[in-house]
Amino acid sequence: MDRLLRNTLAIVVTAGALGIAAAPVATAADQAQPMAGVQAAAGVQAQVRNPKTVKADAYNQARSILANAGSQTAAKSHPIHGKNDVPVSYGTGLLASARDEFRAADKNLPAGQKKSDMSIPHYNAIHNAAKVMGIDRW
Repeated sequence: MDRLLRNTLAIVVTAGALGIAAAPVATAADQAQPMAGVQAAAGVQAQVRNPKTVKADAYNQARSILANAGSQTAAKSHPIHGKNDVPVSYGTGLLASARDEFRAADKNLPAGQKKSDMSIPHYNAIHNAAKVMGIDRW
């Protein structure tokens, strides 16, 4: 009986010591995992929220970028004046309209000349305009 009790206690103490030694490693892995999940879900880009407002100058610059790339929607929209900033929905709406317009115009291009269902110059224009306004999602 003493041998059984002694062996059981030795196993419990050893298991406890291993659990304590492994706890910092498990904690570090748990802390690192959510970041890896965010990076994987975002395609190696961390997701950043859009700002609540966009500076009027940034909106006007983005509008010009899109109009110069051939967006009729951007060309027809009016420049912002008399205001310091506008709601982010102005910028996201401008980007979404240009994106849809570019995709419709580029639908017959070969797949090798497209990125995200639009020509590479159109894709670059959309992303440059978004960067100017500080918008990640539209």
